[in-house]
Amino acid sequence: QVRLVESGGGLVQAGRSLTLSCAVSGSAVNANVMTWHRQAPGKQREWVASMTGSGTTSYHDSVKGRFTMSRDNANNTVYLQMSSLESEDTAVYLCSLSRIQSGTLTVHWGQGTQVTVSS
Repeated sequence: QVRLVESGGGLVQAGRSLTLSCAVSGSAVNANVMTWHRQAPGKQREWVASMTGSGTTSYHDSVKGRFTMSRDNANNTVYLQMSSLESEDTAVYLCSLSRIQSGTLTVHWGQGTQVTVSS
């Protein structure tokens, strides 16, 4: 059974940094596509960043240059390092694991962690 647990969220002042973690069990982070998403109050969930099994990363334009996604294969954990935080970054941040099993795409989600940026 695949399980994802996010942590590291909190209240931070604008301009500061925060690092989120997503600990995965049941599947390897370097064998799947790992993605960070966020959902602000009253808004739709939006994609933030992704990392493929080979380690290639991609970022939403709004976070490019400020956020960095990385992973620790030994601990089967992915991270989202967020710097120069803005009030617009306030949201629940969720990670997901996407994989194809028997020709079917399956996406597993964590429960999310709240990030609040005060201006």
